[in-house]
Amino acid sequence: MPQMPEIRSASFADLDARTFHDLLRLRIDVFVVEQACPYPELDGRDVEPGTRHLWLVGDDGPLAYLRILADPVGLARIGRVVVAPTARGGGHAGRLMAAALDEVGDRPCVLEAQSHLVAFYARHGFTVSGPEYVEDGIPHTPMRRDALT
Repeated sequence: MPQMPEIRSASFADLDARTFHDLLRLRIDVFVVEQACPYPELDGRDVEPGTRHLWLVGDDGPLAYLRILADPVGLARIGRVVVAPTARGGGHAGRLMAAALDEVGDRPCVLEAQSHLVAFYARHGFTVSGPEYVEDGIPHTPMRRDALT
């Protein structure tokens, strides 16, 4: 039986250079190359003290990744959710999202979902919070998960 990929979580300061390289490569391979969206992937938010990087480790590097940003007024913002093409369909995004929401805890959380993934995020307690818009040629929908009580 194959081993379940390990979930890892770190601040930027705790990432070694090779790991950060591999995480960026996954993000760029999917968002910039596969989805043909030339945008500034390095936006400065990865290095903020409140940012958490979560990823699943496979035999050949990261299988899936997301980051949690600490936005003003106690909001958490999940972004850069990505699964390697060879790892899709294995439930990795769901596992990673569950781990992220454990880290977020009872804080309200927002994200900008690619619109075809709205139902996926809804299964994790998110609801649509605004109108659909197009960014980099891809329809997106703002979503929110309110604080747990």
